[in-house]
Amino acid sequence: MTAPTTGSTGAAALKRHPRRLALIAAISLPVVLGGCQLPTFQGYRGSTHQGHDEFLLYAGTFIAAIVVGVITAALIIWSIVRYRHRSDQIPRQFQYHFGLEIAYTIIPVVIVLILFGFTVWTENNVDNVAAHPAQIIDVNAFQWGWQFNYADKHVSVEGETLSDPDPIGLNGVGCAPANHCYGPGLVVPAGETVRIYLRSKDTVHGFYVPEFNFSRYAQPGVLNTFDLTVQHVGVYRAQCTQFCGLYHSEMFFHVVALPPAQFQAWLSSQQSATVAAKRSSSSATSGSSATSGSSAASAGTAAAVRHRSTSTREAAA
Repeated sequence: MTAPTTGSTGAAALKRHPRRLALIAAISLPVVLGGCQLPTFQGYRGSTHQGHDEFLLYAGTFIAAIVVGVITAALIIWSIVRYRHRSDQIPRQFQYHFGLEIAYTIIPVVIVLILFGFTVWTENNVDNVAAHPAQIIDVNAFQWGWQFNYADKHVSVEGETLSDPDPIGLNGVGCAPANHCYGPGLVVPAGETVRIYLRSKDTVHGFYVPEFNFSRYAQPGVLNTFDLTVQHVGVYRAQCTQFCGLYHSEMFFHVVALPPAQFQAWLSSQQSATVAAKRSSSSATSGSSATSGSSAASAGTAAAVRHRSTSTREAAA
């Protein structure tokens, strides 16, 4: 019998020490993957602090499923190849393997408990509300539009279906891109916590912003409260996701996240328009009786700057 050559010694050693090989792989894998960006798995990374936490949970669960699937597939393939039919002789039979049975019972339970723990932690982060949010906005859904009231600021934006009554965009220009600017705009400061009070005026609607990984129901008689902290400036499309009647498919809105300074400038311009509307109402009420009807209508909306957009169907009519 010939002695093994030097080249075959390393391979033979690895075969004799499979645990050592597995340990080396386990140690080196995090180092190799440390420079890689976490894949999205066809999802959004989350443009809000809350949405990014949801993305991490989703991606982590996906990776855990891949690892379990690869290990399971490898064991199945190994069993097929290792114990494939070679002769008519019946292989040695094993009735019990206590250690193996304990392992394949405990390991799945541990995996489920870990995923459950991360799920609870993420849900608590998403549902947590700050004690002192930077801005409070009352959001009212109705068929088939949205109303955004800025608490204590006397500013209101309201629009129906695809029309944008206040097409504000970044850096003082119009809203863009166009396919993200359907419906009224919910303007918020980027990097600051915004409290949303969500209600419905008629039926059940869905408040959904895809890039936020976030959705909530707007229900009649129910107040839903949550915080959003948009991490980056931008325009984010949004829509109603709960079938709410004939024009549900056109019930869009969008979120405009501005730098805090630009947001304050926008808010100030809307408040100035509120003052102008009040002065116009006061002048109108002192006019002749022939214009009293229009003056009363103006007074009803002078408390806030209310940008009302009619739907394309109403305009056509």
